[in-house]
Amino acid sequence: MKIESVTIREVRMRLKSPFETSFGITQDRRILLVEVIADGVRGWGEITTVEAPSYNSETTDTAWHIVSDFIAPAIVGRNLATASEISPLVAGIRGNYMAKAGVENALWDIEAQQKRTPLWKLLGGIREEIACGVSLSICESPEALVEKVERELASGYQRIKLKIKPGKDENFISSVRKEFPNILLSVDANSAYRLEDAQHLRRFDDFKLLMIEQPLDWDDIHSHAILQKQINTPICLDECINNDRHANAAIESGACKIINIKLGRVGGHSGARKVHDVCTAHEVPAWCGGMLESGIGRAHNIAMSTLPGFTLPGDVSASRRYWADDVIEPKVEVSARGTILAPQSPGLGFAVKDDLIERLTVRTRNWHDAVRVSA
Repeated sequence: MKIESVTIREVRMRLKSPFETSFGITQDRRILLVEVIADGVRGWGEITTVEAPSYNSETTDTAWHIVSDFIAPAIVGRNLATASEISPLVAGIRGNYMAKAGVENALWDIEAQQKRTPLWKLLGGIREEIACGVSLSICESPEALVEKVERELASGYQRIKLKIKPGKDENFISSVRKEFPNILLSVDANSAYRLEDAQHLRRFDDFKLLMIEQPLDWDDIHSHAILQKQINTPICLDECINNDRHANAAIESGACKIINIKLGRVGGHSGARKVHDVCTAHEVPAWCGGMLESGIGRAHNIAMSTLPGFTLPGDVSASRRYWADDVIEPKVEVSARGTILAPQSPGLGFAVKDDLIERLTVRTRNWHDAVRVSA
């Protein structure tokens, strides 16, 4: 494929309701969408950064800079045999995994279209239907959280994840577990605790949780290994795992028993498959995490979740949970049994709503070689 153009757009989208984690509250999203044209075929990716350097060191603005000044100039006009061949072209850029992922994933969409196959099949997926869980924002009271859980269970979701932080944890988890003793339940701390909190975290063992996700510092594999020896609840690592080397180190040191794979955090589909393969080799369950993506990022998550090592329900939820109007059609829907069907059409499998994207766009930049777009 010859890369003829790269376009990045910042779109502004408002969540239907505020979403609170241990590091803040989000309602208005600044999302970067990447459009690549190669051999007249258009592909889409999404850069899954957040607005502030709170989840990791990347932000919407740093990603715009990295794509503008380094990635796009390095790839426009290049001939690639496969999407994964972009990796050596951007290898000199340290970190910035989310910026790289948004561009690479657009190329995967193109390659799948050129090969007339759904993206999930090109990636090596085996599931035509994926199991879905849901991630719930921190609530003002345990009673409000119980009501939320009840609504999501009625929608069919197979696993409930509660965001927690000190002061809004044990009572909230206890209330949910008391009301729903048999559901698949997990919690996510987003690095809100310290190793000194081990005795407090050990009390969570009573709730028979599927996992506690990223309880300690975002870059501290070693302390998680110490904590895992002190609690029975399986630790799942998220922010700590940026590549297959981190996954190996975490698993071999005993820092976790489960890994959350986020496409942006690990650099795109190529990196995700490498982390997936490490998990599979060590028989460690993996699942797909979410970053409040638009439908484009959600569609890529669906494709990744079909890989054989994704054995736990992920955070791939319905479009309507987040957006009044999503940027793809059809919207992502979750069945009454808590599943999403993998699309059967070539590429990403969803149509992009150009008119809506145009209305939501606040800035655009593009790089061209010789452009022609097929009908």
